[in-house]
Amino acid sequence: MSINEFGAAAGSRTDAMIVSTMNDLPGYEVVEVLGDVFGLTVRSRHLGSQIGAGLKSMFGGELKGMTKMLYDSRVEAQERMIELAQEKGAQAILAMRFDANDFGDSGQEICAYGTAVRIRKL
Repeated sequence: MSINEFGAAAGSRTDAMIVSTMNDLPGYEVVEVLGDVFGLTVRSRHLGSQIGAGLKSMFGGELKGMTKMLYDSRVEAQERMIELAQEKGAQAILAMRFDANDFGDSGQEICAYGTAVRIRKL
């Protein structure tokens, strides 16, 4: 497996994209700010997970169906954010964050967002 100049595995989905929660990247200089990027997904909970969650809330324990749904939602939102950044010609996304909102008992919105930038290795 070869590694590209940005430290990602060549040929991977994030081949030329660094995603960081930091405001800068050690070893790199930001040469252009391309603006904000985000990825959004809204997921509804299916009846089975709602019933299971209701029972677990009475007896305690991890809500595995809900955990999987939230994990998958974050991955999907982050992938959509990366796609938008790639369309803008970005090489990195800085200050990446997640935001989540509930829609009552029916579902949840997950948003991944950050700043798309072009970088140069120092």
